[in-house]
Amino acid sequence: MFADRAPWFVGWGTLALINAGLAQGKNRSGGIWFLLSLVFGPLATLALVLLPKVRAKLF
Repeated sequence: MFADRAPWFVGWGTLALINAGLAQGKNRSGGIWFLLSLVFGPLATLALVLLPKVRAKLF
């Protein structure tokens, strides 16, 4: 049963890791986006791509 879904879980987990790295590159929390990606998958990727980079704080 699990063997049928193993590639799907691996792909979904890999996407979550990629999204965490993408989020950190945009100065956002990688951990939060990792969890969001586990739930929403490609929709979280789309949101990350469309969101602008967070500016660094001045102080």
